[in-house]
Amino acid sequence: MLLALKPQAQHAPSQTTANQLKHSRNGERCGWLTDRETDQTHVRMLARNLFILLVVVGAVLAIVSLSLQFFHLIPTTPMGEERPHQGQGQGQGKSRKRVIPVPHTEDPDPDPITEAYGYCNTPNRSEQSWEGHSPVDYKLLSVQVMIRHGDRYPLYAIPKTKRPAIDCTLSPKRKPSHPQLNSFIGHMAQGGRGRWEGTLSSLPRLPNHSACEMGELTQTGVVQHLRNGQLLRLAYKRHKLLLPNWSTKQVWVETTGRSRTLQSGMALLYGFLPDFDWSRLTVHHQWSTLFCGSACDCPARNPYLEEEQRRQYRLRAADTELERTYADMARTLGLPPRQLRAANPIDSLLCHLCHGLSFPCVSAGTALGSGGCLTLAQFAVIRRQQLEDEVDRRRVGLYRRYAVLATHPYLNRTANRMERVAKAYARGRKPRAGGEEAFTLSSAHDVTVAPLLSALGLEDALFPRFAARVVFELWKSPPATQGQYKGQGQGQNKAAWLKGERSKGGNWGDMFVRVLYNGEDVTFHTTFCRSHDRNAAQPLCPLGNFLSFVKKDMFNVLNATSYHNACYRQTG
Repeated sequence: MLLALKPQAQHAPSQTTANQLKHSRNGERCGWLTDRETDQTHVRMLARNLFILLVVVGAVLAIVSLSLQFFHLIPTTPMGEERPHQGQGQGQGKSRKRVIPVPHTEDPDPDPITEAYGYCNTPNRSEQSWEGHSPVDYKLLSVQVMIRHGDRYPLYAIPKTKRPAIDCTLSPKRKPSHPQLNSFIGHMAQGGRGRWEGTLSSLPRLPNHSACEMGELTQTGVVQHLRNGQLLRLAYKRHKLLLPNWSTKQVWVETTGRSRTLQSGMALLYGFLPDFDWSRLTVHHQWSTLFCGSACDCPARNPYLEEEQRRQYRLRAADTELERTYADMARTLGLPPRQLRAANPIDSLLCHLCHGLSFPCVSAGTALGSGGCLTLAQFAVIRRQQLEDEVDRRRVGLYRRYAVLATHPYLNRTANRMERVAKAYARGRKPRAGGEEAFTLSSAHDVTVAPLLSALGLEDALFPRFAARVVFELWKSPPATQGQYKGQGQGQNKAAWLKGERSKGGNWGDMFVRVLYNGEDVTFHTTFCRSHDRNAAQPLCPLGNFLSFVKKDMFNVLNATSYHNACYRQTG
């Protein structure tokens, strides 16, 4: 047994050895737990230190940002403001800063309903306008305005529906109203004392039907232009554009032969010149909606428009959602879709929307179709397609070519007026009594204003809303001081800079233009001034740029050098 037990005795550890081994292992386990807890403590301390560091850095950045804003080293508003360059001898009067609105970034998919309400231009809110703003000591010489008529009754009726119930007589007690509405009504009653060209004298000077006629100006349209005139009067009052004894030549008013344009023009003029003297006023007749005067003959113009209309048709025909919408509307009204399209329902639906009226309805018993009401969703589809059409129109470029030929006669007359005024105020010459045209008003249509915007290169401008306005201002800079022309080129002196201006269309080194659309300064978005250095010593757009554009540069898109060349080259 001793032999049998011997091997076992050789491999069994002693009690003391086993206890030591057990304590050794326990000690190792305890040591490992202590190291892990230490690492966790280090991580927590590191996280806390990083958090404290981020808080400190954030506080420092906030303090730096506030300091920069306090010292005007960074802009704090979306409007860019720059002080005009002042020479050593210039006065220290309060500066009217040069303000250039930052271009708006349009929503790539604008909401059709929101856009439609903007098109209505309901006069129920205050409006900020930038007309009349200039650097210090600049003199305003002339203002030329083109407007679209105000809100009107539809030109088309949707078959089998009731016409919108709108009263086209004027009443100061009915909204929307205007503080000048009552006196405007009384002043128009004296219109026989004025001079009216052609058939204008036979047109009513006020809308006057209790149930509006097709295309008639509404009270909303009158109020829109009373507000426009009031805005311009407040903007130009301090510039003394017109003295109380203004002459017949200094105020030029022209309109097409439609009552809505004549009445819109009268409303704006009255807002601008309250209680004006009828005996000094002549209202001129423009027989063409393009305001082309004696230069309307242009064989190449209409083919571009016809091709543009074919593009519009193809785009509409390819819109399956639009086709389904017209089919649904026609089914509701019991009409063939073709007949509904011909009635241009968007025109009447816009009138309902702008005046807060329910969309037209028909009962099932009075229609061959299902009956019911036209809906806002259907309106939105049609309006959405119109917005997409405007985008495609800009992309293709056919309309731009048409617009250049359509609006050149008006722009040429605008440029010629500016030249005459600039010559009258040339240095060393005293303006003659009576003066040149200081205020020109052209009352027109959407088919007039839309091509004007396109020809100027304002392709991103919204389609002209009711009572839209385009304003051209001519400014004269104060006498230049020595060194004011530094920086106009690579160290050019005054004589060299003026020589460059002469090459653009005359010696107009101290004459400048601004272009505004619905109160917003869009001068530096136009083709002729888009590349002008906004940080130049002269912060406005040189008149020479505009004159060169009208006389020659605007025809580059047609690969032509003049209006006559562009109009007759294809047929000659």
